[in-house]
Amino acid sequence: LNLNLCWFSGPPGSGKGTQSPAIKKDHCLCHLATGDMLRAAVAAKTPLGMEAKAAMESGALVSDELVVGIIGDAIEKPECRTGFVLDGFPRTVAQAQKLDDMLTSRGVEVDKVLSFEVPDQLLVERVTGRWIHPGSGRSYHEKFAPPKTPGLDDFTGEPLIKRKDDNAETIKTRLAAFHAQTAPVLQYYKNKVTHITADRPAAKVAEQIKSTLG
Repeated sequence: LNLNLCWFSGPPGSGKGTQSPAIKKDHCLCHLATGDMLRAAVAAKTPLGMEAKAAMESGALVSDELVVGIIGDAIEKPECRTGFVLDGFPRTVAQAQKLDDMLTSRGVEVDKVLSFEVPDQLLVERVTGRWIHPGSGRSYHEKFAPPKTPGLDDFTGEPLIKRKDDNAETIKTRLAAFHAQTAPVLQYYKNKVTHITADRPAAKVAEQIKSTLG
């Protein structure tokens, strides 16, 4: 049985990365992340890779057609014969249509779309409560993983800082952009979407995915 998944990168912090290895292993799928595939195509000097390299070097965005072409090359590989997980693409309806056209020409289609969902308020809370130790990169959270002494690193006693972007306004703007971009794509695939409640413990999220994929 072939299983082809389109995987929505839910918002940052939605736990998609935690679940990916288990799904690949359980279903023998190849994992297609567009960034990794572009880098691999460039390194392998494939015709599409060379086109992508030229675009990147000129500062241009890599076109949807090129990305879809690179996905097309990737799914022909032996490791993708039982199906694939597509990670981080498509992000727009235009990309979804181009992807579907390419897959249809190969007699393949997207079987399921997993949408990882976490309430915005929880994501805002996760981000705005974050404190960083600049010297080591250690991160703390005032509610979920507080330092022993408020405002100070546990190991060095040095002051913690907040990242400039870790504020409610920035994360709310990012989330609004994320929802505006992905909502039409979810609507496009509406008959294939499974909504994953991703603010639960990882084991519970895995159970939902397992019952969806069988």
